[in-house]
Amino acid sequence: MSDGVARGVQDYLSHLTVERGLADNTLRSYRRDLRRYLDFLALHAIDEPSAIAESDVMTFLGALRTGDDEHVPLGTASAARTIVAVRGLHRFWLREQLVETDVTSAIKPPRPAARLPKALPLSDVESILDAAGAPGTNLSARDRALLEVLYGTGARISEAVGLDIDDLDLDESTILLRGKGGKQRIVPLGSYAKASLADYLAASRPSLVSAKTRTPAVFLNARGGRLSRQSAWTVLTKAAERAGVTADVSPHTLRHSFATHLLDGGADVRVVQELLGHASVTTTQIYTLVTVEKLREIYATAHPRAARG
Repeated sequence: MSDGVARGVQDYLSHLTVERGLADNTLRSYRRDLRRYLDFLALHAIDEPSAIAESDVMTFLGALRTGDDEHVPLGTASAARTIVAVRGLHRFWLREQLVETDVTSAIKPPRPAARLPKALPLSDVESILDAAGAPGTNLSARDRALLEVLYGTGARISEAVGLDIDDLDLDESTILLRGKGGKQRIVPLGSYAKASLADYLAASRPSLVSAKTRTPAVFLNARGGRLSRQSAWTVLTKAAERAGVTADVSPHTLRHSFATHLLDGGADVRVVQELLGHASVTTTQIYTLVTVEKLREIYATAHPRAARG
C-alpha cells in the first residue's frame, strides 16, 4: 500500500490527539478501529482516500459483522463504534481537502435490536397487587392503591407519585397524568384502581396527612409528605417478594404489563399510545412485537403442523 490512506489515518489520529485532546482510552479505540479499516482497504487494494467509494464502506460494515480469518465478528455496539470512527475519518479528509466528497455521509451506524419489554403474566400481577402492604394498616391501603393505579393506568412512577387530589375524578373514573415535557393526559380509571383509591382516600389518607405540610399529594409517606419515587419502588419490590414473584420487577414492569395485556386483549396500538402518553406510535409498536412473539409461541405449541417433530 502507498502512504496515502495510512498517512491520512495518521493525520486524523494526530488531529484527535492534539486538537481534540481525546482521552488515551478513546484514542486507543480509534486506533484499533481504524487499524481494522486499514486492513480491509489493503485487502481490497485501495491505497488512496480518493479511491474509496460508498460501496467499499458498506462492504466494510458487512465484514465487521461477519469477521474473517484475521478479525472476529463484532456485535452491533462495537460495529457502530467502528463506523463512527470511519465516518469521522472521512469528514476530516473532506475538511482537509484530501477527498472531494464524504462517501460515508449516508451511512448510518447499525442500531441495536429493540429490546422487548418484559411483561408479567396476569397471575403474577394479581399476586403482587394482593400482597401489597401489611394487611390492615394505613400504608397497606396506600400501597394497594398505588400499585393498582400503576397497573390500571400504565402511569410512569413519576406520574403516579406526582398525582394531586385535584387530578382525580372518581365520579367520572378518570385521572389526570402529567407526563414528560409538561404534557398532560386524562386516562380512564378501572374499577379495581378506583375502588382501591376510594378506600385509601376515605379511610387511610386522612390519618397520614400532616398538619404542617398539608400537601395535596395523593400518595403520602408515613410523615405526611409526598411519597418519593424510591419509596414507591420499594413498595412494589416488597410486594413482589411477598407474592413470591421471582422475575425482576420495577414500576416500569407494570407499565409494560399494562400495555402488553391491553394489546393481547385486542386494543388498538394507537389507543395504547394515547394511554401511555407516547409522542409517536413508533415507540408503542415495540409492544406489538411482544404480542407477536406470544402468538408465535402459542402457534408453535398448539398447531399440529407448526413444526416437524
